[in-house]
Amino acid sequence: MAKKPAKAAVDINHYDVVLAPHITEKSTLLSEQNAVVFKVANDATKPQIKAAVEALFSVSVTGVNTITQKGKTKRWKGRPYQRSDVKKAIVTLKDGDSIDVTTGI
Repeated sequence: MAKKPAKAAVDINHYDVVLAPHITEKSTLLSEQNAVVFKVANDATKPQIKAAVEALFSVSVTGVNTITQKGKTKRWKGRPYQRSDVKKAIVTLKDGDSIDVTTGI
């Protein structure tokens, strides 16, 4: 008989959805309303983001709002280039739950 794993490990795909915390002055102000901002994959959906945050941080998520920030056209040494698009997710947590984004995942 095959042995069952003792505890289901975190699915590696969750790390492909949630890339990094987005730490700015505005995101710090959002933490007062029990919300955390993450950079996520451009093709990630709201249910995938919710499942990933709940699995990675062991918290309960009440809502997910997403923003796609379009890349700017910039110039470097006179040559134009395009910055990449960035998708951000504002994750609202249940009262009593919190995520410390200053520690590593």
